[in-house]
Amino acid sequence: MATIAEQVTVLEDLRRAQRANGPAAVLAIGTATPANCVLQDQFPDWYFRVTGSHHLTKLKAKMKRICDKSGIKKRYFHHTEETISSHPEFLDRALPSLGARLRTTADAVAELAAAAAATAIAEWGRPAVDITHLVVATNSGADEPGADLRLAMLLGLRPTVRRTLLYLHGCSAGLVAIRVAKDIAENNRGARVLVACAHAVLLSFGAPDEARLDALVTTALFADGAGAVVVGADPTLPVERPVFHFVSSSQATLPATERTVGITLGESGVEYGVSTEVPTLVRNSIERCLADSLAPLGLANARDGGGWNWNSLFFAVHPGGRALLDSYEAALGLDARKLAASRHVLAEYGNMLGATIIFVLDEIRRRRQDGGEEREDCRWGIMSGLGPGLTVETIVLHAAGSRNED
Repeated sequence: MATIAEQVTVLEDLRRAQRANGPAAVLAIGTATPANCVLQDQFPDWYFRVTGSHHLTKLKAKMKRICDKSGIKKRYFHHTEETISSHPEFLDRALPSLGARLRTTADAVAELAAAAAATAIAEWGRPAVDITHLVVATNSGADEPGADLRLAMLLGLRPTVRRTLLYLHGCSAGLVAIRVAKDIAENNRGARVLVACAHAVLLSFGAPDEARLDALVTTALFADGAGAVVVGADPTLPVERPVFHFVSSSQATLPATERTVGITLGESGVEYGVSTEVPTLVRNSIERCLADSLAPLGLANARDGGGWNWNSLFFAVHPGGRALLDSYEAALGLDARKLAASRHVLAEYGNMLGATIIFVLDEIRRRRQDGGEEREDCRWGIMSGLGPGLTVETIVLHAAGSRNED
């Protein structure tokens, strides 16, 4: 009979055999948006027309000022004017509308996620049946079976694919999903994880309300879109080529901020509550959160006089809004170019909640491949986003060499 020490050795050997040798990495990226595009400078007229709210002239003027200062040029939506006109309950918060909203968005979310995922799988270079795990994140659903099963069927994934479905993580949903995929890939040898994040704002769409100015802000910022990444460790060369390696992940909730950012699912749909204090909280706290994430890695990144030399890193920051990006920039003393990818995505697509960070990763990848100024001197980077709580999600990245470099 084996001794306890021998049994422990056997278990340790089995555990090592199950784990990957190297860190997880992004192996491919895909994005998608709906066809309906609304220019930001035309949005106040469109929104107040489709909601029958032209008589609220002061509120419309406020919406126009918000849009003008948003840093957004255009956004994409699954819903159209016809969608809203055929569902008057969407405009009256006193009427139950959750069921109708979920039915209207169910197929749209899965199909949008499938479009992004198909692009990522094609870039990956291996068949969809080689996907072993699926992680889906959305703020636009509340049913089971949900978007994960619909997506698996649309893509033709194996019936044995191991699915994880994440609901209502807000803007941090993409980082949370990638963090889960990282842990799966590193702890399951040979795992290939498809992450898909999709969002449709119809669940929160409603008529303007003078008592809900925070809803007016989110209506001016949020948009529809989907992003997907294939994550895996120990890539099979030359078919699989890493884009970014995941070095570490962390999460920190700022004290006494439970009511600062919240998401509520009710009979009238989803309500987002966002305090005006968020930019200030970020400005006062983000440097400590990021420093705490980097400290255990022992990176030689200090500047003269102490503190981190943040401009020696590249940044994939979720563009929750222009004010949030300004807060990151001010708190960390960043050069303007450091958040250029985030600002570009915000301008071209708006805030697509969890999917947005994948668009930012794709834009950073494109700029590096095009020979941008950060291509050689900034291999280390930070991916950061905010979620309900107020919760800061952080993933430390290391950029792999491009195909041209290799």
